[in-house]
Amino acid sequence: MMDNKDLEAEIHPLKNEDKKSQENPGNLPRNEDNLKSKPVPSRLSRCRTVAFFLSLFICLFVVFVLSFIIPCPDRPSSQGTWKLDYNNAGFSTPCAFVVAVSGANGSVLWERPVAQDVALVKCAMPQTLDSEEVSSACIVVGRAGSFTAVSFFTGETLWSHPSSFSGNVSILSPLLQVPDIDGDGDGTPDLLILAQEGQEVSGALYSGSTGYQIGHRGSLGVDGDGVALLHVTRTGAQYILLPCASALCGFSVKSLYERITGRDGHFKEDPYWENMLNHSVHSRLLHRLGAVRYLMNIPGKAGQDLLLVTSEACVLLDGQDLEPRWTLGEVQVLRKPILGHYKPDTLAVVIENGTSIDRQILLLDISTGSILWSQPLPSLPGGPPSTSLMTADHRSAFFFWGLHDLVSTNEMDPPDVQHSLYMFHPTLPGILLELANVSANIVAFDAVLFEPSRHAAYVLLTGPASSDVPGLVSVTKHKVQDLVPGSRVIHLGEGSSDSNQAIRDRFSRLRYRSEM
Repeated sequence: MMDNKDLEAEIHPLKNEDKKSQENPGNLPRNEDNLKSKPVPSRLSRCRTVAFFLSLFICLFVVFVLSFIIPCPDRPSSQGTWKLDYNNAGFSTPCAFVVAVSGANGSVLWERPVAQDVALVKCAMPQTLDSEEVSSACIVVGRAGSFTAVSFFTGETLWSHPSSFSGNVSILSPLLQVPDIDGDGDGTPDLLILAQEGQEVSGALYSGSTGYQIGHRGSLGVDGDGVALLHVTRTGAQYILLPCASALCGFSVKSLYERITGRDGHFKEDPYWENMLNHSVHSRLLHRLGAVRYLMNIPGKAGQDLLLVTSEACVLLDGQDLEPRWTLGEVQVLRKPILGHYKPDTLAVVIENGTSIDRQILLLDISTGSILWSQPLPSLPGGPPSTSLMTADHRSAFFFWGLHDLVSTNEMDPPDVQHSLYMFHPTLPGILLELANVSANIVAFDAVLFEPSRHAAYVLLTGPASSDVPGLVSVTKHKVQDLVPGSRVIHLGEGSSDSNQAIRDRFSRLRYRSEM
């Protein structure tokens, strides 16, 4: 039990404290000194606080006012449609010109002559902000021996040198970009040109940053008859593949460098591929393929695979051991396949099987080769190529050219035939949208993305049917979204209960994204 003193202290604590104070009077002055020593807010500190907030307010006010006084830089207005005409022009004039045109409004950014007889032109868009030289240049190879790099942005000459190729050669490669072979350390890819003169295939290497030839032009010891391809194996070794006499030939970048320069090259070689080449004849990796028409690198789960199109079949090869993953036989593919996405984030390949009234569009699953979608779509031989644009739902919108009416091409003269541009999206597998009809001779076509996620358009180059006859050459741009309201809805079969206007609205709401 508590005694009386403890109980009284618990009931009257303040009274107890007063009693302690009276018992210890010496402690009081010390506590008063502590209270007196505590700092008292001064008028100076309050003035500093006011000055700080006042200066902050003035700064914000000045920024706000200047944002209205200083105008933002002008952004070129984007036009949905524009057309650029060149009267009395042709595609085989004595002097060829390169022209850069604004995709926004069709204005000419720069224009310049490049060569008297052009054998090859390749322009590369910059991939990063720091890209320079080859990655943002147009490379022009003339048959008279000129080799020139032109700035993609200004049209100015970056470098110009004579090439080692004569006028009667056939260029086999679309200017392959190989690793930085010349050792200048700038990281700019160097350039490889393969050409065929008679039965001999030779190659020449050029510095991507200066244009000077590396080593000498050398024979590759193969009888190539198609477009070359730079392929990377699972080990990171680079090999150049080339169709040759119903076979597939190959050689490493390392061996090419050593053959041309006579020096040891610090490049990788794949042991598996070297073993195949050592047991082959004339560098043939695959035999008895038939006529090889197209060869493409395909992104795979573990690296690059190879799509091989021959006169007899379409085959997907494993990018390391070259074993077939799947084969689509009994096809007649006369145009290079394109890639797209039928299912979200699942790669598909578009095959154009047959020609004329027998032409059929096939969309194949790239992993299995199974047919995802097929549609007969007659066309004239040599018609514009197909293309695709990725949409925001991680699928692709596909663009195909065909005849305006499904009639036999024998019933009308080619000059009277109208080419029709059709749009297809996998979310509406039973619908084709006819966007445009063109009666002029189409030389080139592509669908491009001018503004990320929104502004998809197609660009068309038309001109004389004969390259030797001058005539009207036109470059035209049409925004896809502007063409949809006036398009014709084509039902491929039963199954769609939506009205034509509802279908157009769904196509109008499509948004596009850049390939990653």
